[in-house]
This record gives sequence, C-alpha cells and structure tokens, in this order.
Amino acid sequence: MVHINIDKSNFTGGEISPRLLGRGDLRTYANGAGKLRNVFIHPTGGVTRRPGLRYVDTARGAGRLVAFEFNTEQVYLLLFTDEHVDVYKDGEQVADFATPWTEAQVAEIKWVQSADTLFVVHSDVEPRKITRTSHTSWAIDTWSFLDEDDRIQQPHHKFATEDVTLTPSSTSGSITLTASADVFDADHVGVRMRVSNKEVEITAVGSATSASATVKETLSGTAATKDWEEQAFSTYRGWPASVCFHQDRLVIGGSRDLPNRLWISKSADLFNFDLGEGLDDEAIEFAILSDQVNAIRAVFSGRHLQVFTSGAEWMVTGEPLTPGNLQLKRQTRIGSPVDRAVPPRDVDGATIFVPRDGSGIREFLFADVEQAYQATDLATTAQHLIDAPVDQDYDNAGRYLHVVMGDGSLGTLTVYRAEKVNAWSVQTTDGAFLSVAVVGGDTYLLIKRDDDVLIERFDATLSTDSGVSNTSETATVNWDGFDHLEGRSLSVLADGAPRDDATVASGAITLAYEASAVQAGFAFEHIVEPMPPILSGSNSGLGTKVRPLSVTMRLQDTASLVLDVGRGYREVPFQSLGPSLLDQPVATFTGDKTVRALGWRTVGPEPMWSIRQDVPLAFTLLSVATKISANG
Repeated sequence: MVHINIDKSNFTGGEISPRLLGRGDLRTYANGAGKLRNVFIHPTGGVTRRPGLRYVDTARGAGRLVAFEFNTEQVYLLLFTDEHVDVYKDGEQVADFATPWTEAQVAEIKWVQSADTLFVVHSDVEPRKITRTSHTSWAIDTWSFLDEDDRIQQPHHKFATEDVTLTPSSTSGSITLTASADVFDADHVGVRMRVSNKEVEITAVGSATSASATVKETLSGTAATKDWEEQAFSTYRGWPASVCFHQDRLVIGGSRDLPNRLWISKSADLFNFDLGEGLDDEAIEFAILSDQVNAIRAVFSGRHLQVFTSGAEWMVTGEPLTPGNLQLKRQTRIGSPVDRAVPPRDVDGATIFVPRDGSGIREFLFADVEQAYQATDLATTAQHLIDAPVDQDYDNAGRYLHVVMGDGSLGTLTVYRAEKVNAWSVQTTDGAFLSVAVVGGDTYLLIKRDDDVLIERFDATLSTDSGVSNTSETATVNWDGFDHLEGRSLSVLADGAPRDDATVASGAITLAYEASAVQAGFAFEHIVEPMPPILSGSNSGLGTKVRPLSVTMRLQDTASLVLDVGRGYREVPFQSLGPSLLDQPVATFTGDKTVRALGWRTVGPEPMWSIRQDVPLAFTLLSVATKISANG
C-alpha cells in the first residue's frame, strides 16, 4: 500500500477543457480545475464565490452598455437600446434621449470618446456625436467636417471606373452634370462632388447620367473630365464603420462601400481630412490591399495604430505618423467577426480581440525580439467555454476580463502576464447575459430574465443575483422593493443569516421572523472541482485502485462549505464557530479544514472531491491537500 499526497497550491490554470484529461504532464493541468463556476480566480491563485448582482434598473429592451468616463467624478453608464439611450450615474438614471440606431444596429456600433464627447459610428447610419454638458443634459448631433470657404474637408473617392467622365454645363451657379456612364442615384441629393478639385453640391437627380448641382467653387471649365470624385460617406455610399484616435488624429476605418480603406485626419484637427500636398501634418488616406479580403472591423490605438480586418491584423507605423513615413504591415491572419462588433480591449499593453470564427480570445501583443505582433489564443486550454463572444470589457482592479458569450454565459479570464496567470471561470445566472461594461471600477451587466431585460452590477456586499438589500431601524417581516421580481421565489439573507426562500407578491416579500437587515434575490450555485489526480510524474494512475484518506482545505473568510468526498454533498461544520443563532450573522472561518474520506475507487475522469453550494454565504478556497492510498 502506497500513501500519496497530492498538493494543489493554486487554481491559476483556470477551468480546463475535458480534452486535456489525459495531459497530466502539463503545468496547466496541475494548476487547473475540472470546473470553476460562479467563482472568481484571484491573480494570487485562490478562488472566491463571485459577488452577487445588484439590481439597478429595468431596461427598455436588449441593447449594449457603454462606459463614459470624463474624469474620476463624472463617470456614466450609457445603455443603447432600440433608437434610444439611457444615461446612468451611480446607479441612477439621470438622462435619456432618442438615437437613430435600431436594436439590430446597436450590436454593430463602434465608438470612441474624447473629453465630454462620444463619437459613434455604424456603416448604415450617419455618424453621431453624443455630448455631455451636465449630469442631466446630453445632446446628440451629426458629425460636421471642417468647412473652409464653403469647401468641406471630408474624404472623397471616385467610385466609378477611371475612364468615366463628368461634363459640367457651366462654371458657376446652378449647373447640370452629365456623366459618360451611370453614376447618379436619388440618394446623391445633398452630396458634395469635386470636379477638377472644385466643389459642387448635387441638388436633384434627373437620371443615372444627369444631375443638377450648385457650384460652391468656380469650376475651371466645361470640358468633359475624368478628374472627379464624390464624398466618401453618404446615404448612398454608406458611413464610417469604425473609429479611434491615434497620435492626435481621428482615424476612420472602412465604410460600407469602401470597407478596406483608412482615413486619418490632419494632426490636431480631427475633422479636417484635406490631403493637401502631403505635408507632415496633413491628412492621410490609403487602402489595405493584399491577397485576401480586408474589410476593416476595428481600429485601435495601442503601441502602434492597429487595424483589425475580417481576414487579418495589421499595424500602421510612423513616429510620428505622417504621409511620408507611414508603413503598413500585416502581422497575423486571424480575422475578426463580420456579424457583430466586439470592442478590442487593452490589457496590460496587449490588445484582446475576438477571432472571426468565435472560437477563442486572442491577445495581440508586440514581441520585441521579433519586432512584430503575435496573436496568442488565451483560451487554448478552455475552448469548451468560448461560444461566439458578443461583448467584453476589462476590470483592471481585479484583473478580470469579462466576456459575454453567445449562449448567455459570462466567461471571466483572470490575466496576470507577469506571473503567467491565464485562468478562466464561468459565471451563470437565472437568465442570459447580453452586454458588459466596466464603469468607474464597477462592472455592469445587461441581463435578460424571462421577458424583462435588467441592468445589474457586481456588488461584493450581495450574495444573490438581481438582488436588493435594505435596512430598517425597527425589525420587521415585510420588505418591499422587489417589483422587478414579481411572482419569483427568492433566496433570502436576513441579519446576515440564511432564511427560508420567500415569494414576491405585490413587489414585497414576507419573512417568517422579523429582521433589521435583508437582502434577497436569485440564488446561484458555485462549483469547484479539481482535475482527476495524477499519481506521479511518470504514472498517471489510470485504472489504479485508490482509497481517499482525507482532504484538507485552506479556507479564508468562509461561512459555508458543502463538500463531496465520495459520500454525497454534505455541509462541513466549522466547530470553532460555535452555534449559529437566528438573530446573529453567520461567522466566517479562516484556516485549514480536514475532512475524512472513505471507500475505494478507480482512478478515472472523476475528481477526488467536489464543492457545490447555492447557500448565499462567503466562500474562498486558497489551496487543497489530498491524501490517498493506492495499491502498490
């Protein structure tokens, strides 16, 4: 008989795919787990039952959460829904206004903030800027490119073939433009065109080859010319698809009809796209041309200007960026989704993006040795958790990257590159996660629960979801504030101790006993299960008969532990805490707890122990030591 000690000092490998059950030789296997559900993994290695979700408000419908942070005091949450935005500050709605984006279009909007203005684009909608003038006063307006002497300095492009000509009927006033091939459409009304670099504005369209126009700059002649172009963005040609700021310039990446083109504004003059003579501070324009489709899906300002397209990732270099020294280089060939917009996020200098096939999470990171970017998959060992991500944001304080999956779950990746921590866990709730935004250190989530869509946020003082907490100077059994959960059965914590579930009636719950402080909401179950044991470095032990002797868990600030060591799930008593009185909160335990285990079993894909509990009490596990005996 051989006695074996299996020490698990951390969970920094996160939840591991079942496909790795045979890879006990990997470091990730030793540091990983079979299941980590509704827990957060600390960068230091332990796991904690995740915070509950505090109810904030009932949304108008499905949509997207966007952070708006002007400074440390002026921090807001914007909720984009069908043709509407609601503004929240500190969990309270402070403003709302109409917008042009439908619910379907909200899934593909891109945005960037500058001071008190948010610039929002979608390839089918004229771009808008949302401006905050006070906590309760917000305005929305269309973009305005620089207008110099009736010449609008916006991007232009000739969409027709090179040999198509335009013939103006006169050089000033109201004129007729005649094209040598089909050019005009009814949606060209209001569009600016440049004929031999002089501007005219279309006022009416008579046919595909004829249009009326007003001359804005006196034309040089009336001869047919190939030297003409129209404004790049319009109702007819589509609008900007993505946007960012880089080196004090506004960068526009792609449009509906020019999906692979980049426009970079004049330095320090964000809405001036005059190419001029190519001087260092003037605007820049170029197309991304290669052997594959390169529809631009996102532009991001990192160490370099990063361009994420449908087929590859690129970097634009130049220090500083000028028309004369710009260089465009393809880096990797991963691609980004074309059916939704998942904003890239900066995590410790790396840009996190979702690949086109939606099967992973990529880290776009510059390697100094190779002087090039790499796109490592951060979910290689946890592919089973990734399901077509639809949104993501990063909580810098906890080092948590929250990723909303297409199946309604929330993947949480703990990232600490210096210590090689790359650990996934999964958060679930009674409903489906739709969107996430980190605002002023708080993580807000948009959640569909039955027929309602709710705004909620992680709150370390809560232990339930969609929860509400309240206090009363006089102990009582009646508690209101639960209108959003009408008819639902809720888990209850009263005066710090679990009570019987209560059902919401007329927006209120009734307790069996009086209490001075109550919190109630949906219960959620957290799960911690290790990988199957590896008996030694050279022997996996598969098929070996073993007998677990004991499991010792090092706990911190833990109030409840429900553990299965082979005899079913049982609550582990903390005898040092003494009896739990009804009117006193449950005390927490910090230290080592050893549980005896009995019975022989065969080493296989099942774990030696498992934790599952939905009791709304604190739980933190730092490490585990398992003693087993095996037939030698």
